[in-house]
Amino acid sequence: MPDKLMIGLWRFIIKLPPSLWEKKIAGAARAFEARAGRFTEDHRRVHHFVVRELPAAGGPLAPEVVADGLGLPLDKVTAILDDLEKNMTYLWRNERGEVIWAYPVTVEPTPHRVTFSTGERLFAA
Repeated sequence: MPDKLMIGLWRFIIKLPPSLWEKKIAGAARAFEARAGRFTEDHRRVHHFVVRELPAAGGPLAPEVVADGLGLPLDKVTAILDDLEKNMTYLWRNERGEVIWAYPVTVEPTPHRVTFSTGERLFAA
């Protein structure tokens, strides 16, 4: 069902014409690329590390854990976490500076649960 967008309205499923959504999707993709394109490889490494480690940790990740896990200086990891959080796109930290949410997972309770093939369970962001 490529290139189709359907919406549920009461008891009906309605096919939306491509002219209503194609430009919006293209614009959203450009906006995302502009935001994501400015991040360095270390930004991506930090984000990927946090997403990978949150399920195993089952709780907040301190910046020191991220720095040790990636072999990066703590001040660099802290600056990257600040940048990622400032853009509110990829992660969020608690008042102690520990990462509690990194898209698409969080250790904070939400209505959405994820179970990984390894058996780890976590909330979805």
